[in-house]
Amino acid sequence: MTYFIRSHPLFIVVLAQLCGTSLWFSVNGVGLALIHDVGLTEKDLGWLTLTVQAGFITGTLFIATTGLADRIAASRIFAISCLAGALANASFVFVAAHQPFDLLLRFFTGLCLAGIYPLGMKLVIGWTPKYVGAALAWLVGMLTLGTALPHLLRGMTLGLPWQWTLLVASLLALLGGAAIFILGDGPHLPSSSTKVRLKDGLAALSERRFRAVAIGYFGHSWELYAMWTLIPFMVSREMGRLDAQGFSTPLISFSIIALGLMGCVGGGALSRHIGSLAVARLALGSSGLICLLYPLVAFLSPEVMLVLLFIWGLTVIADSPQLSALAAEAAPRERIGSTLAMLNAIGFALTIPSIALTTALWQWQGLWVVWWLLPGPALGLWAMHRLGRQR
Repeated sequence: MTYFIRSHPLFIVVLAQLCGTSLWFSVNGVGLALIHDVGLTEKDLGWLTLTVQAGFITGTLFIATTGLADRIAASRIFAISCLAGALANASFVFVAAHQPFDLLLRFFTGLCLAGIYPLGMKLVIGWTPKYVGAALAWLVGMLTLGTALPHLLRGMTLGLPWQWTLLVASLLALLGGAAIFILGDGPHLPSSSTKVRLKDGLAALSERRFRAVAIGYFGHSWELYAMWTLIPFMVSREMGRLDAQGFSTPLISFSIIALGLMGCVGGGALSRHIGSLAVARLALGSSGLICLLYPLVAFLSPEVMLVLLFIWGLTVIADSPQLSALAAEAAPRERIGSTLAMLNAIGFALTIPSIALTTALWQWQGLWVVWWLLPGPALGLWAMHRLGRQR
């Protein structure tokens, strides 16, 4: 087993990323059950999602400002984070109806995810320094699939209590952490730094090229997680119009988000021919166009609206690995862990107002809330245009 793991490092890292990030939206996967069985509201679910994001931001800032991302082996941080996150996620089943304990556990889950996603990027760079854009496409694709996985688990366990979905996600995280612990760090990273300060993580922002990439990433972040949060609500609306509620809603929600894996991998393959910048532009433009059109065509049949959601799910994440590859290329090599962690922290901080705004307004504005996401792809396209001119 150990020989297999160390012989296929990229496969193991992306598979562990899938397992670890299944914790992220595990509560959203059973959101409709929590509304019916526990008495939560859409706004409550939004707050639970926000606390995960807040925990992730706090965690990434901590590992960036303390230098843990560059001082301690990435594989160790990843494995410990998976273990702690699995325990916090499983414990949620006991406090789902009890505030503030439910929020505290989701916040701690977000803290643990900060040791999974950014460190997963560092592990990929350490094991596969060539074709970073294509390799990160697989990693972010697995993040996407991990985000969607709770919806699939809920669809597969619909006849069982909703707690099973969270417990299975925790088990997967344990398996992912164990695999990375065995794998270890890659041979292509510089030696760990013993002195890393806050300004080291922010230093790359003084470079014009990195700053343009960062702005593009921030715009992408504003749109992405709010859109993923709204997916079950939008799918439920169309299923209601079709009189086809039940198991179909979580399975279709899973399919829409999981389709982002194909968008990431396809974009990664395309980036080897036309470059990461061109792929990022194409994805941002496509998702932004659908975001603009979706509420305008709400009168169309449910089947057409679902097709638009599938296309949106395909394109909304395809730019992420290419933006991460551009950021890794422009970041200082000796501070790449801290720089990427800081980039994640700022980007995910922007998801908090976008998620809060859209979930709070869903009951009053319906599909029109997606227009609040439009500034994200618009800002990203502007930044990518600037980056192209700099090149």
